[in-house]
Parts: sequence; C-alpha cells; structure tokens
Amino acid sequence: MTGGLLIVGDVVTDVVARHRTPLVRGTDTAARIRILPGGAGANVGCWAAHHGCRDVRLLARVGDGDLAWHAQQLREAGVRPHLVPDDGAPTGTVIALVDATAERTFLTDSGAVLRLGADDWSASLLDGVGALHLSGYLLFSDTSRAVAALARESARERNIPVSVDPASAGFIAELGTERMLSALEGADTLFPNADEARLLTGLPDPADAAAKLSRHVPLTVVTLGGQGALVAESGQVTARIAPHPTDAVDTTGAGDAFTGAFLAARLAGADARTAAQEGCLAGAQAVTVIGGRP
Repeated sequence: MTGGLLIVGDVVTDVVARHRTPLVRGTDTAARIRILPGGAGANVGCWAAHHGCRDVRLLARVGDGDLAWHAQQLREAGVRPHLVPDDGAPTGTVIALVDATAERTFLTDSGAVLRLGADDWSASLLDGVGALHLSGYLLFSDTSRAVAALARESARERNIPVSVDPASAGFIAELGTERMLSALEGADTLFPNADEARLLTGLPDPADAAAKLSRHVPLTVVTLGGQGALVAESGQVTARIAPHPTDAVDTTGAGDAFTGAFLAARLAGADARTAAQEGCLAGAQAVTVIGGRP
C-alpha cells in the first residue's frame, strides 16, 4: 500500500482517573485525574503519525465549543483534522477509571460522535489516500453507521483497502453480533481484541475466533493485551506475535496504538506479521503513558 491514511471516526475528551485503591461506594476514593484529548479514531491517527505515516487525516464530529482545542491537539500530533462542528451536542466524553493494575473501565457519553452523518462525507477526502480506517464506534447508531458504509463503498470504488476496529464488546452486545458482522461486510482488515473476537464468534479460544473471523474479514488481527497478538488470514492463524514486556501504568489506548502502528507499517510496505510486530511495540509504549496518545 502507498498513500495517506484516512480515518473516519471519533474525537472525544478523556477524563482519566487513576485510583490506587478499590472504589468505595457512597464515599470518596483518592485519584489522580487528568483531562486529555482522546477518541479511538483520533488516537489511531496520532499513533500512525508517530510511527512515520506522513499523511494522516481524520474526519469526525465534535461540539463546536472545543473544536479549536481538539484540532490543535491533532495538528500537533501530525494529524490533519477534518472536524465537523456540532452546535446541538457536546464533544463525546469518556471517563476512564484506571485501577492499580493499569486496567481501565470506561464510562462513555458519545455526544457528537454518533451524529456524524452522510452530509459530512465527501469522496474527495480519499484523494491521495492508500488506506481507509473506520472506528467501530460509528457502527453503533443508524446515522453514523450510514456514513461509515458510505465511506467504505467510496473506498471500494477506488480499490482502497478498508480496516475496522470493532471498538467495544459492551456496545457489540447491545447492537447484536449478527448486525455487527453485517456492518463489517466489505472490510479487508479487522482489529478486534480477544473479548470482541470471542463475542463475535462465540468461540472461547482467541486463535479459533481469529481464524473464524478471517473467513469473514480476510485479514483479522486479534490483540491479546500483555500476551501479544494473533494474525489470521483467510481462515487460519498465520502468525503469533510475542508481546513486549513493560511496566504498565494505563492501558487506555493500547489497542489504538497497535492499530495505528500496524497501519503505518502496512502503508510503508510491511507484511502482516511485521506490521503486527510494530503494533505490539507501539502497544507496549502506549501503556507506559497516561491517556491514549503518544
């Protein structure tokens, strides 16, 4: 693959609360709290740029009140923002509760994210693009699912490969696996984590799930957190990627880092195994910083 990377996805404001003791209902729990730019699609773009992709573009919808701040943060990270202002909904907000093991739990207010619509799309965004990536969060409402489908079809008409991150096991469960699998039709690459792969296939073993999903999406790369990743192609696992051990402080955005580095490597000509190795390295880097971006 050659050319730039277009991401159609999400920008959110992250409120990251790191608590070293268990949450206690009905009273205070001490925490260190930071407000940071985030969003799965935006994070992927920032990590792709960090790993050498020189032309990264992001289409997303944000509340008009903080559009300038989010656009500036993206530009500073090497991402060209195409942000649609929304005067009827605020920018999406995610509260990330990060415990002493660095595991995170999200409270999500999608806000303007799911209001991205067909009128916000222009096929000209694909000019000079070598890959399209869709954030799976767009698949959880009729409005944003329609623009994701429109972008995917526009890419297919130009023979531009399409990748998708299915985003959230919790939201997949609400939508239903059959509807989710239908929304993934036409994708070339899929980036589920182990929980998402299990849910989408009903298979407990991530390797079995990866192989089955790769019969639906030809290249499926399942991230395993601290256990590395699996690469499956056309019905069989073709690579098992070892992890990079590290001391984690916050796992927020580790999967986004993997995806961004993987896509940057593929655009630079790497095969799937090598790209997944780059992804695991980026994921290991991501868990050593607070928030979801480099």
